Amino acid sequence: MTRKALTAGLVAMVSLVAFEYLAVAIAMPVVARELGGLELYGLAFSGAMAAGVVGTVLGGRWADVRGPGAPLWTGVAGFIAGLTVAGLAPSMEVLIAGRFLQGFGGALVSVALYVVVARVYPERLHPKIFSLFATAWVVPSMVGPAIVGVVTETLGWRWVFLLVPILTVVGGLMLLRGLAGQPLRGGQSEPAPGLLGKIGWAAVTAVGAGLMQYGSGGRLPLLIAGLVVLAVALPRLLPTGTLRAARGLPAVIGLRGLAAGAFFAAEVMVPLMLVEERGLSALAAGFALTGGALTWSFASWLQGREIFSRMTNLRLGSAMIALGILLMGTVAFTAVPVAVAYPSWIITGFGMGLVYPTLSVLTLELSAPGEQGENSSALQVGESVFSVVSVAVTAALFTAVGSGYWAVFAATLAMALAGPAIAPRSIRTGAPARQLAKT
Repeated sequence: MTRKALTAGLVAMVSLVAFEYLAVAIAMPVVARELGGLELYGLAFSGAMAAGVVGTVLGGRWADVRGPGAPLWTGVAGFIAGLTVAGLAPSMEVLIAGRFLQGFGGALVSVALYVVVARVYPERLHPKIFSLFATAWVVPSMVGPAIVGVVTETLGWRWVFLLVPILTVVGGLMLLRGLAGQPLRGGQSEPAPGLLGKIGWAAVTAVGAGLMQYGSGGRLPLLIAGLVVLAVALPRLLPTGTLRAARGLPAVIGLRGLAAGAFFAAEVMVPLMLVEERGLSALAAGFALTGGALTWSFASWLQGREIFSRMTNLRLGSAMIALGILLMGTVAFTAVPVAVAYPSWIITGFGMGLVYPTLSVLTLELSAPGEQGENSSALQVGESVFSVVSVAVTAALFTAVGSGYWAVFAATLAMALAGPAIAPRSIRTGAPARQLAKT
């Protein structure tokens, strides 16, 4: 019963963080108009992202040294406080401060949950837990828009922020009950040397990602400056060899970044293309994304039951991501029936459902005791930054070639095609027999 309560609490926390991420994106245009801060619109997102990168790095090492309990509950408190501040904000500046606190708290929670899984659940259950996490992240994308729309129209945008803290308290109580008596203490007495330096580089990385976000709207100098900053700072937060996909954990983190970057950069363009170029309604275009969300959830469920081997998940999933993006890219040409868009994103979502949770499982398998937090942090930082870079670069490419949807899908296809090549490198040579048996 205790483990069931723990699992329910973990899934609830992941769902709430995911829902609020989506809800804020939907409600922000209304928020900015009412608070009169349209010029600060972008900062409401980039500020939360910057705080999230710093929180992820700090939370990972904190969880390794002291155990995941302290960063988890600190993160929950920060998440609740940030949402409350944002929901009560009298101005855009105060709302941004709340978003900063919310982003920091949510990042602490996310990385601490990985360490909880590593410490509490036996390795054989990791695939099932991460399949639940993946589903908990995807489901809000299916039901979230309708819920946020109703809340915004009936209660007002402030309740988009203020209702989630109430639910977070409920989820936190479930989690507290499940964690009672669990082995959560850290294995070290002192922080590793260089922690403050890593936090500093995390801040620099966040600045670089923010520059790329702002530069993607046609400000080429900012885009280039952000890329240069990231080229210097990001490698200091990731395992050595990540950018060249060295065998083992670096390949796992690199593959996660490429898969997420390709998927999200392509997904940004899907509704725009279907509405602006192919004449669909926003509702009809949204159904394409919903299909991908459903298959992502279903494939995550399959991964959790270990229907396929680890390596099959990665190879097949990466190939399906590439195939789905390729098919969606053909929809940019009017000679191709627009109906092709629906199976295209169904295929892409299925591929993500196989790849995404499998890489989470491998991260813990390839982490020594006392390193789960730091490595989970690297996985999440890599995913976030790769996604920002991919979206920014493809958006700039889209603008440069004049609404070039084909260029965006070609670039994301190239990223996705790297996946099948990198997948075999995700297992180190000489790995334990139990690990190799799963590949």
